[in-house]
Amino acid sequence: MVRSRKYFFLFLLIFFAIQLSNITFAQNLTTPEGVLFLKNKSFDNSESTQKEILDLYKDLRVTDVCDGMDGVGLQDIGLMDRGIRHLFRDMENFKHRFVGFALTATYVPTDQRILATPETFDKLKNEGYAIAPNPWDKLIKQNTVVVINASETGDVGFIGSENCMGWLKRGAVGVVTNAGARDTDELILIKAPVYTKYISRGIRPGRLRLESYNRPISCGGVLVFPGDVIVGDGDGVIVVPREKVIEAGKIARNINESDQKSRLKLYEDLGMPPDRTVEKYKEKK
Repeated sequence: MVRSRKYFFLFLLIFFAIQLSNITFAQNLTTPEGVLFLKNKSFDNSESTQKEILDLYKDLRVTDVCDGMDGVGLQDIGLMDRGIRHLFRDMENFKHRFVGFALTATYVPTDQRILATPETFDKLKNEGYAIAPNPWDKLIKQNTVVVINASETGDVGFIGSENCMGWLKRGAVGVVTNAGARDTDELILIKAPVYTKYISRGIRPGRLRLESYNRPISCGGVLVFPGDVIVGDGDGVIVVPREKVIEAGKIARNINESDQKSRLKLYEDLGMPPDRTVEKYKEKK
């Protein structure tokens, strides 16, 4: 009886010691306080303003816009790394080209791997998707350009044929990333205007996680704010700050029209049929 009590009190002592250590450990936890220093910009996003911008930038080349940026004092500002390229080039209908408004997201390398077996893979994969989701896709609307910063996330294809088709269905006109895309044969087959730095293969779970979305990001060496105007063509991608978009666009439009009219005259001098980019100026000579 005495021995039983002795063990009982020993058990209680150990139990309370463990509980006390847990309380002490919990009390010692610290969460660093983060600070969001760079804030989103305010701008007129009315339908009429969006239409004015899209009409102004319609058929403008990246080079025209680059010249327009020079004209407002933003030389070498906005041009993304030339390594970010289109997956395909449609020289008949220019379906690889786009102009639209930025919706941004940032993904970072994961700190949680999937240690799966064939029996646990589906469950763990779903858990991995829970920390690497695409909740921002609900913000996609007509003329959205999805811009994703996922630098140094490795061989992970967070842009694939299935989810990209869903974005296009919602109204996206282009997708840009400083990382990779997968299912590229299918993306090219449907002529999805995806611009990527490289081809990648792995799925998101166990490779990356979502850090933020609809926030300022860095992509291709360029600061991109949500709502900035993004233009993509065979020469790459350029970002126009929303506060400069009309001023730069008017300069770019004048440069484009002057260049195309000059090219039309050269076509005639060379006895060549004009291409579709200059035909509309035949009656305006």
